[in-house]
Amino acid sequence: LRLAAGVWGGLVQPGGSLRLSCAASGFTFDDYAIGWFRQAPGKERGGVGCINSSGGHTYYADSVKGRFTISRENTKNTVYLQMNSLKAEDTAVYYCATSKWAGCPHPASPTYGMDNWGKGTQVTVSS
Repeated sequence: LRLAAGVWGGLVQPGGSLRLSCAASGFTFDDYAIGWFRQAPGKERGGVGCINSSGGHTYYADSVKGRFTISRENTKNTVYLQMNSLKAEDTAVYYCATSKWAGCPHPASPTYGMDNWGKGTQVTVSS
């Protein structure tokens, strides 16, 4: 896989913070946009946000704006999802995916062009 399988989640209390990492290899990492997604039990997979190849542009789903931040460290081939002020509703399996393009897709179609997906990791927000 061009995208590393491991995305490290965990258990956190409501109001707490957690950082997920997504590492890639085998290609020119800084040529591609990367998206974050999540799927809660019984729900469809939805977009969390996206960062373009250079890191100069990001966007976020309304449900996480102001709480989550996506960043990338291209020298380490790694993208991060910093999650703050976590709520029980954030409980889900989280995935990262690389785009075939440098720019992010339109927020209304967040999976468009995402052609390489990680395996996902469980994030549980609970007391």
